[in-house]
Amino acid sequence: MIRQIYSKQDLPMKALKKLGLVNNGVLILDQDDLKALLSGRRTDMLRLEKLEFQGMVIDLLDVKLSLARNEAGIVELKFHPINKEPKASKYLTDTEAERLARGKVVNLQKSVYDDKGRKIEVLIEFDKDTNEFIITDTERILAPDSINGIPLTPEQKERYRKGKEVETADGTTIQYTANEKQGIRSDRLALIASILIDGGVSYLLFKGLNALFNKPQKKEPGANYHKTLADISKTEAAASAKGYTTDADEEYTETISR
Repeated sequence: MIRQIYSKQDLPMKALKKLGLVNNGVLILDQDDLKALLSGRRTDMLRLEKLEFQGMVIDLLDVKLSLARNEAGIVELKFHPINKEPKASKYLTDTEAERLARGKVVNLQKSVYDDKGRKIEVLIEFDKDTNEFIITDTERILAPDSINGIPLTPEQKERYRKGKEVETADGTTIQYTANEKQGIRSDRLALIASILIDGGVSYLLFKGLNALFNKPQKKEPGANYHKTLADISKTEAAASAKGYTTDADEEYTETISR
């Protein structure tokens, strides 16, 4: 997971419309892809057809999309097409780049200086779909407060922000990644994460998660997952009976409805 850094109002709708991703003012995009965009991550690979670009017509283009602010503060679309060769990164040595590109390591954490001369901690991953290195400022990474109802310790949250695997008391293991549109990998196909935001708790249900690096995945989410799911459903039903919903309920309903 990562902190949401853009709002829906920031979306460059005209540019998205030119790509055929807006119809009658409605964005035609998977909810996970939309959340990835708003959080500064990339979408899944999208197949775009009949694109007009600088007087040319491109019949077919497979590309991932992300958002970024330009120097004027305007949010623009960034295109991540398939590169024939891996693009170099100024933060990596040739050996480090090769280790990532060959899949010998899932990520690397480094202390670097950004374009403004600030020292920052970054997590670097390799997108094998586009042959491109992904660089994430670890300060933007939001660690969950609990997984399947089990609280994470401060040490576990710090490990998560550094891109390391974190195992909870019920045996569920998670890991942050910018390489997946959901922003997380796990040794379970499904899990429930909770985040404390503005004094309220938001519950996020993740399904169809990809496996951890070189590790098998358990299909059964476990007893704690089912208990947490049942508890949230009871809370949601009680709130509905009283004629109101909480922010957590809205987030939970939005997430599980897809």
